[in-house]
Amino acid sequence: MKKSLRLHHENGRAVSLFAGKSLLCRYVYAPALDLKESPKPYFHPVNSLAGDTLTNFRPNDHPWHHGLCFTLNNVSGANFWGGPTCQQPDGYKWRDDHGVQQHTAWSKLKTVGNIATLEHTLEWRRLDEVLFRETRTLVITVNTAANSWSLHWRARLTNTSGRALSLGNPHSHGGLAGSHYTGLEFRGARELLDDHLDPTIKIIAEGGLDGVAAVHGAAARWMEWHGQLDESLHRVIIRFENNPGPLHWFVRRNYPLAALPVQFDRNLEIAPGTDLNIDHTLTFTSLP
Repeated sequence: MKKSLRLHHENGRAVSLFAGKSLLCRYVYAPALDLKESPKPYFHPVNSLAGDTLTNFRPNDHPWHHGLCFTLNNVSGANFWGGPTCQQPDGYKWRDDHGVQQHTAWSKLKTVGNIATLEHTLEWRRLDEVLFRETRTLVITVNTAANSWSLHWRARLTNTSGRALSLGNPHSHGGLAGSHYTGLEFRGARELLDDHLDPTIKIIAEGGLDGVAAVHGAAARWMEWHGQLDESLHRVIIRFENNPGPLHWFVRRNYPLAALPVQFDRNLEIAPGTDLNIDHTLTFTSLP
């Protein structure tokens, strides 16, 4: 039997989706956060169909990690990731360079049976300058038979600044090899990947890749987390997919973090008036 989705809109603040009577996720599109965290829309909590919370919001090690969100590390010197910025030759420092993603309007906000569609426009701002105008489409589908639900995240960011924009990260800027975090970011619940010598708790990726050392920085179309929750002891598989093809994954296990980078070891140049397109699918499956 399919679970119908129900939408609750806190006007001017957030949208919550319920599968039956249970909260599935909450999308905060107008967050009240400090500028140094680069405010941006985020999903938290993201719950499994079994009711377990899978995301972490403002963890004490990196308070600028906001559940599940889309962000860019460095846009021609503007920090949309949050926290201190890494620049050479002086490394990580707090700088006055943070940007903000601002919701401008909803174009679609509806549920039909087991499918919900959230579509809105945003502006990526640094001070008084608009660097990107974005159309973001989020399609959520519940698959009761598979005990799973998926989030299809698509976005089109148009460079409206009138100048070329350079997208980078600490790796591509020549600072920290392997620190290519940028793009869609998932900060997981702390216990998800605590393996306590259980080999079924793991990170794998396309091509037979197994473990953080193999997956981090590797080019693959998909990656999976096989985890377990405290208290309920429920197990879950989180599958991250880049629909257009392989990308170089960023993954951390000791503070569970996955990022789907838009670029890796070289800066990505976006010419004036051209688009950056994002197309990812995340699937959350509860195991029996």
